[in-house]
Amino acid sequence: MWYVYVIKSTTHEFMYIGSTNDIDRRLYEHNSGFSIVTKAYRPYSLITYVAVQTEAQARRLEKYFKTGSGKSVLLNRIIG
Repeated sequence: MWYVYVIKSTTHEFMYIGSTNDIDRRLYEHNSGFSIVTKAYRPYSLITYVAVQTEAQARRLEKYFKTGSGKSVLLNRIIG
């Protein structure tokens, strides 16, 4: 399985959308500062994730969630 995940900084107003095949590992990497994009806003908590079957599906969904309409769907319908 592949996952599109949303993490949120516990100390800043910063949210990140990504995809992975191992959510626990990826959250650890974000919280440990291995990702340059998210390093400055640590620590993070997992808000939600969507499971899909293939990496290609995960990449497409991640790309969609990063658009204006995709972010709106994510915030209003999935996260609430």
